[in-house]
Amino acid sequence: MQEHIIVIINGEEYLADPGQNLLNLINTTEEFVPQICYNESLGPVQTCDTCMVEVNGEIVRACGTTVNSSIEVNTTIDTAYEAQKEALDTILENHELYCTVCDYNNGTCEIHNTVAEFGLEHQSRPFKPKQYEADNSGSFYRYDPDQCILCGRCVEVCQDVQVNETLLIDWEREQPRVVWDGDVPIDQSSCVSCGQCVTVCPCNALMETSMVGEAGFMTDHKPGLLRSMIDLTKKAEPGYGPLFAISDTEAAMREERIEKTKTVCTYCGVGCTFDVWTKDRKILKVEPQKDSPANGISSCIKGKFGWDYVNSEERITKPLIRKDGHFTEVEWDEALAYVAKRFDEIKAEHGPDALGFISSSKATNEESYLMQKLARQVIGTNNIDNCSRYCQAPATKGLFRTVGHGGDSGSIDDIAEAELVITIGSNTAESHPVLASRIKRSQKLFGQKLFVFDLRKHEMAQRADRFLQPKSGTDLVWLQAISKYIIDQGWEKREFITKWVNDFAAYKESLAKFTMDYAEKLTGIPQKTLKEIAKEIVAADKLAICWAMGVTQHQLGSDTSTAISNLLLITGNYMRNGTGAYPLRGHNNVQGCSDFGSMPDFLPGYEKVSDDAARNRYKKAWKKELPTDPGKDNHEMMHAIHDGELRSLYVLGEDTGVVDSNINYVTAAFEKLDFFVVQDLFLTKTAEYADVILPAVPSLEKEGTFTNTERRIQRLYQALDPVGESKADWKIIMEIANEMGYDWNYLHPSEIMAESASLAPLFAGVKYELLTNYNSLQWPVAADGTDSPLLYVDGFPFADNKAKLYPLDFELPYDTSEEYDLHVNNGRLLEHFHEGNMTYKSPGISRKTPQAFIEVSPELADERGIQEGAEIRLTSKAGYVTGIVHITDRVSGKELYLPLNDNGKTAVNYLTDNRVDKDSNTPAYKEIAVKMEVLKKKGKSPLPPTNHRRGNPQSQIGVNVERKWKRDEYTFPGSKVKHNG
Repeated sequence: MQEHIIVIINGEEYLADPGQNLLNLINTTEEFVPQICYNESLGPVQTCDTCMVEVNGEIVRACGTTVNSSIEVNTTIDTAYEAQKEALDTILENHELYCTVCDYNNGTCEIHNTVAEFGLEHQSRPFKPKQYEADNSGSFYRYDPDQCILCGRCVEVCQDVQVNETLLIDWEREQPRVVWDGDVPIDQSSCVSCGQCVTVCPCNALMETSMVGEAGFMTDHKPGLLRSMIDLTKKAEPGYGPLFAISDTEAAMREERIEKTKTVCTYCGVGCTFDVWTKDRKILKVEPQKDSPANGISSCIKGKFGWDYVNSEERITKPLIRKDGHFTEVEWDEALAYVAKRFDEIKAEHGPDALGFISSSKATNEESYLMQKLARQVIGTNNIDNCSRYCQAPATKGLFRTVGHGGDSGSIDDIAEAELVITIGSNTAESHPVLASRIKRSQKLFGQKLFVFDLRKHEMAQRADRFLQPKSGTDLVWLQAISKYIIDQGWEKREFITKWVNDFAAYKESLAKFTMDYAEKLTGIPQKTLKEIAKEIVAADKLAICWAMGVTQHQLGSDTSTAISNLLLITGNYMRNGTGAYPLRGHNNVQGCSDFGSMPDFLPGYEKVSDDAARNRYKKAWKKELPTDPGKDNHEMMHAIHDGELRSLYVLGEDTGVVDSNINYVTAAFEKLDFFVVQDLFLTKTAEYADVILPAVPSLEKEGTFTNTERRIQRLYQALDPVGESKADWKIIMEIANEMGYDWNYLHPSEIMAESASLAPLFAGVKYELLTNYNSLQWPVAADGTDSPLLYVDGFPFADNKAKLYPLDFELPYDTSEEYDLHVNNGRLLEHFHEGNMTYKSPGISRKTPQAFIEVSPELADERGIQEGAEIRLTSKAGYVTGIVHITDRVSGKELYLPLNDNGKTAVNYLTDNRVDKDSNTPAYKEIAVKMEVLKKKGKSPLPPTNHRRGNPQSQIGVNVERKWKRDEYTFPGSKVKHNG
C-alpha cells in the first residue's frame, strides 16, 4: 500500500493520504474553493454544490471526491468557476443578504464570507421568500426557513454527531424545509436542546434566541421595522461589495463590545470547552470549537444554554454573619476576622481534629489544593474530603487495587474506538450526553456493539445491542460469573496475564462460588445469556467498560468496581487504545478535587498521608509538621458531629444538606456544630444552617483549571467581573489563612498550580503555559511536560510494573421486604444538574422540566390504581418524600425512579439512610426500599408538553442528499455548465 498519492492542483504537486477527502486536501493549500455545506467536523454533506472543481477533465464536488489514485485538479478553470457561481446563485435565491442588520454578522457567517471571497457582486436570480413562518417556539433557539439554504449541516450533526435524530429535511415537499420529528414545532419535538444544530449552521437560519436583537448595533428591532431596515439596506447598498464593506465595518465594531472567552463547562465530568460570548454581563451564546479536545463541536442543553444562574438575583454578594438568629451583611474584614478567631478558639480548646473541611467538585484544582493546604498546614488536620465520596470513591478504590491509577484508562476517543462498549449502572445519555454521543455515533455508523446493564430502560438501553436488567446490587455477581466462565473455557488472555498481571491463581480460586447457576439465581439473568455475553467479550479485540453511580452507590461499590477491572485484566483490555476502564465522573471537577488532595487519606497526587517521604516534601515546603493519620471523610464527619468530636465545619461549594445521604441526620448534625462556615453562590439549604456565609463566584468570574473524567486538565479564563463583593474561592481561602497568621501571597492561580506541580509527582510538568487556549494535559504529566492520554503503556504503577487481580466475595446486603416492597432507583436528568441549584435558575430549562417527578411502571400504576400526575408519598425507614407520578415503561415492575434534581419535598435523600460502601464510606444511595401511599390518584403530568421525552425522533443516516438530486428541478451545476458550453 503506497504511503502517499501525488495530486496536481492548479499545476502544483501535493501529497495526499490514501482515502483523503479532496476538499480537505485543497484546504491545506493556498487555493480557494467555496464550500458552504462542508464542515471539517461533519465531513462531506454534498448539498450546496459550491465546491465544484475539475478532476481529470470532469466537473465534480470536491467534498464528495476521495483521493485513491493520482489525479489532476483544476479549481480556477472557467467551467469550475461557472459551476461554483451557479451553485452560489442558487443559494442566494434561498437566502437574503441583509448583513448589516443581521445578528449573525459577526465575522463567522459562511455565506457572507464565501460570497465576499468569491467576489460575487450580484446574483442572477432574485431571493424568493418561502411559504413558511419562522419557528420561535423553542426555549433556546429559533429557525427561520426564509434564511435556510438547506445545506443539511443541522441534520447531519443531529443525526450522526449528537445522534438524537430529531432533524430531517423533507425533500418530498413542493418547497423542502428542515423539519423536527417529521413535522412539529421545535418545542413539541424530541429536541434535547443540545444546540449543535445552531453551532454548525453557516448562517442565521438557526440562531440562539439570546443573540437575537443583541449582537448588532442595528438589530434590536420589531419584525416590521426590521423588514423596513432590510429593504432600506438593500436600496442603499446596490451591490454586494458596498453591502459587505458596510456590514464588515459594523461587524468589526461588534468585536469591540462582544468578548469571546474560552471556558470549561461547569456541569458534568465530560469537560466540554467552548467560547462564551458576553456583552457587558449578558451571555449571548456559547460556541464550541472543533479544537475542544473532549467535545469538539458538541454540547448539551446545560453547557450550551444553562448559564442563567451566573446572573441570578439570588446570588450572595456580601459576607453574611448570623446575629441574633438572622443573617446580617458585613464587610470582608469582619467576616474573615470572625472565621479566623472561631477556628483558632476551637482548635485551641478541642484540638485540630475538631475541625472539618469539605471541598467542592465545582471549584478549581487550585482551590482544592488550597483547601487541603488550609486544613493540613494551617489547622493541622486531615479532616478534608469532597463529594467524590458520594459517587466515585469506590471506582477509584477498585482501580487502585488492580491497576494503580484512580482514573479513566484512556480518552473519550478510546471509548469511541472500542469494538464493544459495556455500560454498567450509567444513564450515559443524560449524565454524560456528549460522551454518550460518541458511543451512539460509533454504534450507528461504525459497527460498535453496545451492551447496557441497568435497572432502567433509558435511552442507551433502548439503543443497546443487548440490554440486561440484573437485580439491584448484583452486578458483582454476573461480572464474577462471566470472568469465571471465560477462565473455565480457557479464553483468558494467557500471554498478557503472564507478562503483566499478578495473583492469577488466588483470583481464579476465589471465583469458585460464582457459577452460572449461582449468577442466574441472584441476578435474574439467564445462564445462556451470560455465556453468550462472555463469548462476545472474548471475541471483541477492544473492550471498554464505562460505569457510574449505579455501580458505585451500593454497599459493594468498591468490590463491583474491582470486578470490572479484574474482567478487563483477564481479557487483556488494558494498555491499548480502544480498551480499558472508564468510571464516568459526575461533576466537572470531581476528578480534580481528589487529584489535588481534598481527601482524608491522600495528599495531592494520591500519595498517602502516612507516606513519610511524601509528607516530608510538604513539611519542608510548608515549614510545618503535618498529621500522619488519615482524617475523617464526609460520612464520618457527620457521625463525629453527633458524637461531639467534630465542633466546626467549613463547606465550600457543596450543598451537603441535600446531597448527602439521610438529610434528617445531616441537618441535625449541622444544628449541633459550634461553628459552621459555608462558602457558596447562593443561600443553599446547607447555608441556611451556617454561622457565616462567604460569597464565592462561578467559573465565569475567575481563572483556574478543571480536570475532566479523562484526567484532562484544562484552563478556564475569566469572562465576567465578580458580582458585588463576591470573590474567587482561592482568594477567600488564602485570606482566611493569612488572617490566621500565615503568609500566603498567591497573585494568580498559576502560582498555586506551580506549587502543586513542584510537590506532587503526578503533575510534575503541569504549567499554565502548556494549557493556553484549547491545549490540555492528561495526567500523569512528566517533568518535561509529556502527558499520558493512554495509561499503562509501559506497565502498571506498582513496584514490579504488573497489575494485580483482586479476589472478591459476595453477600447480598440489601433487599426489599414485605412492608417496604418497592425499590427506589435514582440518578440524573439530562436537563437538570444534581440538586438543581444552578439549572432551576434557567427559565428555559425550568419551562421544559419544572420539577422532579417519580417514574412508575404501567403495571405498578395499574396495581395501585393511579394515573399520570398522581401524587404519592414514599416512605423508607429513614424518612419520606412526596412527589408527582410520571408513568413510563422506562421502569418496570416494582422499580421506581426518582431524579436527584430536587432540594424540596421530593429530594431523594430524605429516603436514604446511613448505610455505605464497606471500603470507601460512599453512601448506598441506590439501596432504598420504600412503601407507597397514594395521596391523589391522578393530576397534571409533571412533564409539560414541551418536554423532549414526549417527542418522536426519526432515525436516518445523514441528510439523504440523493433525494435532493432526484427532484425534478435539480440540475447538477457541472451539467449545466457543460450544456451551456
